[in-house]
Amino acid sequence: MADMFPADRIQLIDVARRQMAAMFRLEQSIELDERVANLIRVRASQVNGCAVCIDMHWKDARAAGESEERLYSLDCWRESPLYEDAERAALDLTEAVTLISEGHVPDEVWDRASAAFSEEELAQIVLTITAINAWNRLMITSRYEPGHYQPGMLEAAAGMLKAA
Repeated sequence: MADMFPADRIQLIDVARRQMAAMFRLEQSIELDERVANLIRVRASQVNGCAVCIDMHWKDARAAGESEERLYSLDCWRESPLYEDAERAALDLTEAVTLISEGHVPDEVWDRASAAFSEEELAQIVLTITAINAWNRLMITSRYEPGHYQPGMLEAAAGMLKAA
């Protein structure tokens, strides 16, 4: 699988198959609106500086119909009129959780998110944020290379790991 996802330091998908399969299963178990999930994944990856995840999730978002304009504006979403209130609440929560050491998750951020989403949706949002932050750390540490991903490759890799 190293050809699909080259890494400069360690090829986790080959060396830690069972654990990487568990990460894929977690990701696949999350039930969240794809548009919101894609915004969360790209934004957290921007905040964390994970080039491979930005590349992957930007391409997935585009393949799912997201506009380039909204993706280009994502790093300045607060100033952009392109996002709905619920998306803004999800992005605010994404940044608070991603930057948790800078003040935890403020009540006002949580309150905005809980006003915009049901408790079930909030649980899925928190899991999406947690999963992408874990992926960012794995990819950055392993030095997986951006630019190789094409939409659908992630599902193919997950399928190859099912037996693990």
